[in-house]
Amino acid sequence: MKLSRRLYLAIFSPVLMLAVIWAVFLTEHLLAANWADYGVFPRQQSGLKGVLFMPLLHGSWGHILSNTPPLAALMAMLWFFYPRVAAPAFVMVYLLSGLATWTFARAGVYHIGASGVVYGLVAFLFWNGIFRRNLKAIVIALVVLFYYGGLFMGIVPGQAGISWDGHLMGALAGVVVAYVFRNYIEKDERPQPASWELEASEPPRSFLPPDVFDKTKSERGSW
Repeated sequence: MKLSRRLYLAIFSPVLMLAVIWAVFLTEHLLAANWADYGVFPRQQSGLKGVLFMPLLHGSWGHILSNTPPLAALMAMLWFFYPRVAAPAFVMVYLLSGLATWTFARAGVYHIGASGVVYGLVAFLFWNGIFRRNLKAIVIALVVLFYYGGLFMGIVPGQAGISWDGHLMGALAGVVVAYVFRNYIEKDERPQPASWELEASEPPRSFLPPDVFDKTKSERGSW
């Protein structure tokens, strides 16, 4: 994929996602509504709709502002560095984090916010380095670990007002998706031949003509 197209997708994809999230939040805020019941409500059939809507819903300005920068940066990295798998990987992280939250998270409360997707993308980008083990994937994993390693304090239980179990489910979803796509190597991840292997090989030279011993002395003449 051409660099210009990769850059376009790396910008357009997070902008589109964040535009939807902010449109939902501002509409809810302007209408003075409360759409939290569209979030994930674990192990209740009515709560399954949250698998689709949970990442689009946020409870406060602080909540949405804390999710916006990492979501933008991580989506941009995903689409720029892994364009071959970016779209299916993002959809899988989005859906699996919600399904895992519905299946395993604390019951009796609604889980909302894009944090599960954020944790899923962090885990995906990091574990790609573990599973693929090429230079590019390892460097990206280290960068993600450096900038977002502190996020994993968010999976510590008992934090008031924080869906730590939703964060954990998102992270586990990211690990699973990274494993699924571990063999979908990008073009710039494939080993390149050494420079000397690209040089045209010359035919072997010999001191004597190759057919010298196939001729009689008179046929050889003087050489």
